[in-house]
Formats: sequence, structure tokens, C-alpha cells
Amino acid sequence: MKKRNYIALLLILMSALILETCGPVVLSSRSESPPPWFYPNRVEMVRYVYFPEYSIYYDLTLSNYLYLNNGVWMRVKVLPPRYHNINLNRSKYVRVKGYRGDNIRTYHNENNVRSNTRTSRRTNTARTRRN
Repeated sequence: MKKRNYIALLLILMSALILETCGPVVLSSRSESPPPWFYPNRVEMVRYVYFPEYSIYYDLTLSNYLYLNNGVWMRVKVLPPRYHNINLNRSKYVRVKGYRGDNIRTYHNENNVRSNTRTSRRTNTARTRRN
């Protein structure tokens, strides 16, 4: 009986030593990793990523997309079929720094409002040809 107890204790100690040498164990509160289009192998301290071409936000903390649908901001895990033809891996995006709130509508209205007036394009009137 004592021999079994010693063997069990020895096995427990050996397994603890083996597990200790395996390296650090990282525990994270995030259940999923970020999407592949967002900075692989890099930690960013932003909550939202904005795709200006499509007016889509991605919430990194909740792992869902936000898009405008008939004047209402929708939160979904998977984009609807009308967005399936876009490749977010190749799309331009902007990291939204300094905003970590839940109401993306107010942030979007304050920072991404497009006016109906046209702005004049700057042109270079003194062009020269190179031969």
C-alpha cells in the first residue's frame, strides 16, 4: 500500500516538473483570434477597424461586423450576401484609435460625415513635358 502511494506521489511530482518545463501557458479572455486580415502576430489596442470603401466596421472585442442598413447600424457575426464578393484581406482599412464605446453611430457621424457639396480638385496648371 505504501509502495503505491510513493509511486503515485512520484508520478505527480514528475508530471508537475514536465509540465513546468513546457513553457508558459497563456490564458486570454478573448475566445477567438482576430480575423486574418487584421495584423497577424501583432497586438493592437483598438476596438474597431473601419473599411471606408464599404462603410463597414469590425468590432475586435465582440468579433462582429457593423454596417449601415437603411439608416440602422446592424451588428452581425457574418456579413450578409451582398458583401460576399469583397475581399477584406485586400481592402484598405483604418484602425479607429481613441474610441472604445458601444455606439458606433455617434462616432461615425462625428468622424466620417460626407457633405453633399463638392470640393474643387487641386490641379497643377503649370505642367511640363519630359522628353
